[in-house]
Amino acid sequence: MPEPASPLEAQVLRALDGVQDPELRRPITELGMLKGVTMDDAGNVAVQVLLTIAGCPLRGTITADVERALAAVPGVASVGVELDVMTPEQRNALKDRLRGGDPVRTIPFNRPDSLTRVYAVASGKGGVGKSSVTVNLAAAMAAQGLRVGIVDADVHGFSVPGLLGITQPPTRVDEMILPPVAYGIKTISIGMFVDGNQPVAWRGPMLHRALEQFLTDVYFGDLDVLFLDLPPGTGDIAISVGQLLPGSEILLVTTPQSAAADVAERAGSVARQTGQKVTGVIENMSWLALPGGERLEVFGSGGGAAVSGRLGDALGYPVPLLGSIPLDVSLREGGDNGRPVALGPDGGAGDDGRGKIGTVEDGDREDTVGADTTGEDTAAAELRRIARNLARRPRGLAGRNLGVSPV
Repeated sequence: MPEPASPLEAQVLRALDGVQDPELRRPITELGMLKGVTMDDAGNVAVQVLLTIAGCPLRGTITADVERALAAVPGVASVGVELDVMTPEQRNALKDRLRGGDPVRTIPFNRPDSLTRVYAVASGKGGVGKSSVTVNLAAAMAAQGLRVGIVDADVHGFSVPGLLGITQPPTRVDEMILPPVAYGIKTISIGMFVDGNQPVAWRGPMLHRALEQFLTDVYFGDLDVLFLDLPPGTGDIAISVGQLLPGSEILLVTTPQSAAADVAERAGSVARQTGQKVTGVIENMSWLALPGGERLEVFGSGGGAAVSGRLGDALGYPVPLLGSIPLDVSLREGGDNGRPVALGPDGGAGDDGRGKIGTVEDGDREDTVGADTTGEDTAAAELRRIARNLARRPRGLAGRNLGVSPV
């Protein structure tokens, strides 16, 4: 773009710096999407924006965001937005810019300079609420202001799009895939590529290839945390995650009953073969709060603590019990409605569902994110507490390329 010809044009360009592509989550001015800006002496502004593809599903969002940003600029009388489409050369330049100039398609989370913490959420058995835990932890972290993504790696039993209320398909920019965003969470799932409720009947090699493509071709950008919702057990996907993301950490979800805990322990023991670290155990469906204040332990008790202790002995390092989530009707309702219960009754979010709940202060890290003001032991409160503690864990810089050199 040429230098601004007037103070008003300079203000307009600064305002456009704040308009982000809703999928790439970077300013349109930085992505080469701003084709041009013209204005007359009366303050009528015309903006030309380049879309990545002709059928961009969020073209209306981009138009509205440009109009909203410029309406706040003093001196602007009207705003007109004209949408065009990038040429193949412009798309290639965009992809190079997003990949940092690296022409090789690699898994960005394995790069030496990546600071993304990758959590593989696993379970021994199905039906323990692993996907609900994944989605709610991600939502709670995104509400804290972290940049979060989810890979729904449960190809045969995908459920993450429904739990987040995602109906929009991913956008393809040639071989690059832009994931839909819900509640600030960038998400990809095989469920976004199948019609209706059709089953996916794939064997091991195809499962590995699908996971690899999600990790290489999907543009997540710079994430603080990436969650992988694994299928239950110790099958192909669990092994593939260990191979494709050797630095990922395992979060193990179980219920209190001994049958589930025994199987969960086997799922966690896979870490000895893959070289991953088990960060901790989360016990779900721990109890049901009765109207009189008593706790009914529907599925028994102690399973999470038992898995934690036995895995710690087997792996040779502490595997803490990160939390115990009670049975809560609101957790089920949130999943059915596509709105994570960890966001609270209103989510603290704006129209786009990307707001925050409270704040996390620096220094002493006084935490008010999603604070439970009722004093009740709810699933939402416990999920937010687990998410806060996981978010606080320091990320080691040993072996990282920090991009600095001695003078």
